[in-house]
Amino acid sequence: MKVAVVGATGLVGTKMLQVLKERDFPVTTLIPVASEKSVGKEIEFCGKKYKVVLPEEAIAMKPDLALFSAGGSTSLKYAPLFAGAGCVVVDNSSAWRMDPTKKLVVPEVNAHVLTEDDKIIANPNCSTIQMVVVLKPLHDKYKIKRVVVSTYQSVTGTGVKAVQQLKNEREGKKGEMAYAYPIDMNLIPHIDVFLENGYTKEEMKMVNETKKIMGDDTIQVTSTTVRVPVMGGHSESVNVEFENEFDLEEVRNILEHAPGVVVVDDVANLKYPMPLYAQDRDEVFVGRIRRDFSIPKALNMWIVADNLRKGAATNAVQIAEILLKKNFLKSPSHDVANAL
Repeated sequence: MKVAVVGATGLVGTKMLQVLKERDFPVTTLIPVASEKSVGKEIEFCGKKYKVVLPEEAIAMKPDLALFSAGGSTSLKYAPLFAGAGCVVVDNSSAWRMDPTKKLVVPEVNAHVLTEDDKIIANPNCSTIQMVVVLKPLHDKYKIKRVVVSTYQSVTGTGVKAVQQLKNEREGKKGEMAYAYPIDMNLIPHIDVFLENGYTKEEMKMVNETKKIMGDDTIQVTSTTVRVPVMGGHSESVNVEFENEFDLEEVRNILEHAPGVVVVDDVANLKYPMPLYAQDRDEVFVGRIRRDFSIPKALNMWIVADNLRKGAATNAVQIAEILLKKNFLKSPSHDVANAL
């Protein structure tokens, strides 16, 4: 199978290559794609070296699958061209997420919506992905009325420049700023641009994407998103109000058996999720599970995941695996599809 990775030299693109290799995705030819400044660079993948090409050259090579992580404008321009050449696109930008003609997919939550006709599939926002993986099994049992979420998001979500800013500040060096303010020893309650309603675009992504992925517009969501001086992943304080009463032990049991979820909740032994220990892991970790005593039928949780992996690269590759399993992607080996 010919697989193009658009944005192959970026943080998420690099992680996509790593995840494809780790999960033994059936890549026979890799097509790394990036901007003009990276063209000609060599990328090693599974013992072979591949030269970085421009999108136009990649399209001419007729890939079967393209994983995009190169920003919204690149996706809007090139995803339809790749799709038009017979390629299936899984796009990590926000470009197609709220397009009513495109599916927004987290495999543990709504893989069933995928069809053979889907040629551009949207990968959700990193913060939304980890939250809905935990919320979906609880919604199925108790029906969610309202979610209040505050995020603590890693600098890796911004990109290489932000990681370098944090490193420079910790070493006392001057350098290029990804943010309007210092991030080390600081929190910035501002992710993406501010909108007319006073919320940021990131906050509204969590509101709108949650409803679309969960397939329920009645779920009310309010969000505050905050950048923190952390590398390992995103953390979220999530308060959920249900329509139906719940039993706390049953909640734990549901989450312990939920796909993609790991419960880390043993406060007597100081066990709870932290981004330091979620780094390089594909699971979503949940802990601090406790009843909200201020209102009936409400629950507090703490949710942590590696934003570059489950929040981006791994989720995209998992979508591709579902497509392969359903024979919506044509692999050279039918046995490979059956094995997944």
